[in-house]
Amino acid sequence: MLFADYLHLATTSIRFSRMRSFLTALGIAVGIAAVVLLTALGGGVQQYVLKQFTQFGAHIIAINPGKSSTLGVSGAMVSNVRPLSIEDAESLRRIQGVQTSVPVVQGNSPVEADKRTRWTTVLGVNHETLATWQLRVASGQFLPDDAARQARNLAVIGAKVRAELFPDSNPLGQAIRIGQERFRVIGVMESKGQILGFDMDDSVYIPVARAMALFNREGLMEIDVLYQAGANEAGIIAQIKALLIQRHGTEDVTITSQSDMLKTLGSILDILKAVVAGIGSISLLVGGVGILTIMSIAVNERTGEIGLLRALGASRQQVTRLFLLEAAALAGLGGIAGLVVGISIAWLLHLTLPALPVQIDWLYVMLAEAVAVVTGLLAGFAPAQRASALPPVDALRRE
Repeated sequence: MLFADYLHLATTSIRFSRMRSFLTALGIAVGIAAVVLLTALGGGVQQYVLKQFTQFGAHIIAINPGKSSTLGVSGAMVSNVRPLSIEDAESLRRIQGVQTSVPVVQGNSPVEADKRTRWTTVLGVNHETLATWQLRVASGQFLPDDAARQARNLAVIGAKVRAELFPDSNPLGQAIRIGQERFRVIGVMESKGQILGFDMDDSVYIPVARAMALFNREGLMEIDVLYQAGANEAGIIAQIKALLIQRHGTEDVTITSQSDMLKTLGSILDILKAVVAGIGSISLLVGGVGILTIMSIAVNERTGEIGLLRALGASRQQVTRLFLLEAAALAGLGGIAGLVVGISIAWLLHLTLPALPVQIDWLYVMLAEAVAVVTGLLAGFAPAQRASALPPVDALRRE
């Protein structure tokens, strides 16, 4: 028998039992569609989260007070023996390869202007914040390069704060009250949106020394260091650690590079996407059981056909191949239908809800189709073996 003969007999059998073939392929189609849709959503979420993490750039090293042995923000960020100081941040600029160093203090406070009050996030930073965090000023200017301890009461407000406190007037040059302190607005930030749930537009930027006094803090919450692209990150981290040990007398800080966070996050999201694909593959198992059931029934219904093939000289291997090809064809057709449905649903969701990220992973798509065909072959193996084992005479007599 030629391959064309196998294909003709298999497709003829599928066309002869259209409803049964449709229901069999449907089980595989549902499984493939689930895998494609879930992995597309998982890949979209992965791209979204990674994009959020890189909003501040990819060459930032964060230094937090308190020694921590795990990745993340130190638990000693609020209270530790030797707090991070503004002088620590300034000393880090001397390290070769370091471009900027931003001391950070954060708190929440009511901001009042022209009889309007809004609770918002107040960030104590310095003049290098724009370059470090990749921010832009829409109007006015950012905080000037004043001596940290003699910084003036100047403020730069976010786009949302400007809309809420100064809806009908120009905020530049006007006074606002933060807590019990008066500040003069010298700039308005360009809209940045939310980054990992933190609304950058609903923030006010003031000099770090003024923020420390406002929130009664002895030390910084964080120092963000921007290093040159192409510089040796590990070498810069080692120099930062050595310098701070020299200044503090002991290693009492946690240093986290953004590239390490991105690698860890990427690994976690890859595992999550694989787990999601595994959950969707359960539907493939159900489809495989359907193929096994349908092919077993087909053996009973086609004993006469099997006997005739054997009587005409078809070998057991040829009968086995015929049934395996039929099972693989059903699974393959169901897989293709599932791919089309899954991709279509994913793009329709993205068009309907643009904020919902969708990222088609074509590796998973091809893998899902291959798994569908393999599932059909495995499910059809036992019925195919059973069909090939029927004695020709007994098969013809039973018919």
